[in-house]
Amino acid sequence: MKKTFIPRIRELLSKPGYEPLNKSELARALRVRTNQRAAFRESLAEMESTGEIDRGRKSRYRLVPRSAKAKAPSLVGTIQFSRDRKRQSAVFLPDDPAAVPGFQAGDRPRIFVPGRFTGTALDGDRVEVHLVEPEPPRWQRHVPPSRRPKERTDAEPHAKVVRVVERVRTRVVGRFHSKGARAALAPEDGRLPASFRLSSVLPGAEPGDIVVAEFTAWDSPSSQPVAKMVEVLGREGDPGVDILSIVHRYGLPLAFPEAVLREAEAVEEAIPSGEIARREDWRGREVFTIDPEDAKDFDDAICVTERPDGIWELAVHIADVSHYVKPGSALDREARRRGNSVYLADRVLPMLPEPLSNGVCSLKPGVERLTHAAILEFDASGKATSARFVSAVIRSRRRYTYEEAYALMQLDPADLAAIPGEEERSLASHLYRAWRLASKLRERRFAKGSLDLESAEVKAILDEQGRAVGIKRSEYDESHQLIEEFMLAANEAVARETRQAPVASLYRVHEDPDPAKLEEFAEQARAFGHRVGDVSNRAELQKLLRDIRGRLEEHGLKIALLKSLRRAAYSKDPVGHYGLAKSDYTHFTSPIRRYADLVVHRALRRLLSRRHAPTAPAKADPVPVEAELEGIAEHISRTERIAADAEADTQRLKLVEYLERVCLEEGEPLFDAIVLEAKAVGAFVELDGLYLKGMIRRADLPPSLGYSFDRGGGAFRGRPGVPDIGAGCRLKVRLHRVDREKGFLDFIPVTLPKRKSRPSRSRDAG
Repeated sequence: MKKTFIPRIRELLSKPGYEPLNKSELARALRVRTNQRAAFRESLAEMESTGEIDRGRKSRYRLVPRSAKAKAPSLVGTIQFSRDRKRQSAVFLPDDPAAVPGFQAGDRPRIFVPGRFTGTALDGDRVEVHLVEPEPPRWQRHVPPSRRPKERTDAEPHAKVVRVVERVRTRVVGRFHSKGARAALAPEDGRLPASFRLSSVLPGAEPGDIVVAEFTAWDSPSSQPVAKMVEVLGREGDPGVDILSIVHRYGLPLAFPEAVLREAEAVEEAIPSGEIARREDWRGREVFTIDPEDAKDFDDAICVTERPDGIWELAVHIADVSHYVKPGSALDREARRRGNSVYLADRVLPMLPEPLSNGVCSLKPGVERLTHAAILEFDASGKATSARFVSAVIRSRRRYTYEEAYALMQLDPADLAAIPGEEERSLASHLYRAWRLASKLRERRFAKGSLDLESAEVKAILDEQGRAVGIKRSEYDESHQLIEEFMLAANEAVARETRQAPVASLYRVHEDPDPAKLEEFAEQARAFGHRVGDVSNRAELQKLLRDIRGRLEEHGLKIALLKSLRRAAYSKDPVGHYGLAKSDYTHFTSPIRRYADLVVHRALRRLLSRRHAPTAPAKADPVPVEAELEGIAEHISRTERIAADAEADTQRLKLVEYLERVCLEEGEPLFDAIVLEAKAVGAFVELDGLYLKGMIRRADLPPSLGYSFDRGGGAFRGRPGVPDIGAGCRLKVRLHRVDREKGFLDFIPVTLPKRKSRPSRSRDAG
């Protein structure tokens, strides 16, 4: 029935002298009856989605000329929506940036999609779009075209969704509502439509429950998307419901299939004597691990030796997951599907089942474990001189936490003799020796242009019910730096080995940044009073990073820099890593939690088998061909991004929960904050110690102080004598409101800002 309106609409819009009409005016002109309105709206939506008609100013419809349709470039890519449901605009990220007219090679265009052009796309979908001319600014729309300023010919186009190519998001989490026979779901994620119609409801579901629904259909922008309820998580506030909501929102897998669990449980922990015999035996060597306090999957161990001739030997032992997980097995298929482990605030969703991830593959102290090792040599200055790769067996002597290792590294060498136990004293001396080598590697790495992008982390401490009861700050100290340098060295050595050989493998790549994005970051740094040169010059960028080290704005500016850089990803081509300043780089050191590393292990072992290396297996496992590797790289790059976003969401959720808890228990406590940036809508601030970002909205500034926004100066200026509020200002704030749906925190200033001529250093900065 809906198609019966299409010829009538087409006839009306093609009449000579037709003046564009909106939806209501069209309905009146076509004498659409009340019971035909739904079909009429669907006909309009279909014609618009196919590009036959277009909505112009004031949502008035017109036919799109055939010439315009023929010229409209068709692009395929990903659509990302804003969190503001009132606007529901989006950006389009093309799969092939080079296909976008006017963009230079290497650009990563983000093309604006007005809300009325998003069609039936959902956040994250792969869509086909046509490029369209941008509309005039809102303030110009009432001005007749003849009196408008001359339009720019270089204005960037907008995009219009014409087809959904692939539904990426299939599950929706939200609050269940019902009224009579009508059931609906209001999604928690502000990037989704405000309401989904539920075609089915589970028995026992109550209005107000947080539920999971499976998306089923969305035929027209004028109608509601449809979903069916598949799981009831519980009431808001019930223990664990908040994290489960995020798990389902991102489509993260919770349980392993039965076939995968059966394979994992069938793995023998005892190592056959024949397997040990063919491997290099490191059980008598002083090998140990350093990991986070709450870690259970220990996939790397180290051993450092300094020879009398000044040559350093570094052995990086990595859990030999490839010995247990064979290509094509149920374990392998599930590991590839998951892509990586996900470390949420209250749980770990491992890539491999626990019998492997925390069991036979984990390099626990005092037990025999199989490893794939990189044995690297360096000269006295820390320059790499040779590398060999072996299958090995170890028995780790000690499991250190980062905190334990750091405490020992802070001891005076003379105090080592007082450590009880000969083995403990020897291991403590080993730590000192390892740091001497690591510090040389670190110095050489930064001398070559590597960027110091690491900073402290803050995580919520949870009780048994999953409630946030405290915070833990993890400093990026020498114990972390030691392990980082050794893992970087091993990854680089493996990448160099596979690149120089005829074997397909995966690489960790980080493309050069967009100079314009870097300059935007530089402007932010200048707002804090820093002298900033040309940050497209690596040396200048390194100088700026050194300048902000230890300052209150360090964390905020490093996050801003990371956002201005391209995102690291996986590729079958070794194109280098900008952030690390390395031409050869891969991921080899974490096969328990990253599928990329498992693929690289197989590629390296196949290479060694071809060379008939002493410890290589007689027949190595097959390695994916290049075409398959390309698909794997794209998939695991996507799962990595999803995991990172989910991890960040759960940590922020629990940190906000802790913040609210403190406010409830202590009345209205004050928090120290620093202003990161000021815009017309308000001042963006970050809380000291918590690294939580929020906003002081313009409407919440004290009216008596007469603040107004100075666009040129990028600050709020008050009456004479009232301090400005701009980047670098220090002030005390209190929590004003929390918008969980959008993830916003709003604060109110309690003290007037303080600002020095140069950025002040934090209290605990050395």
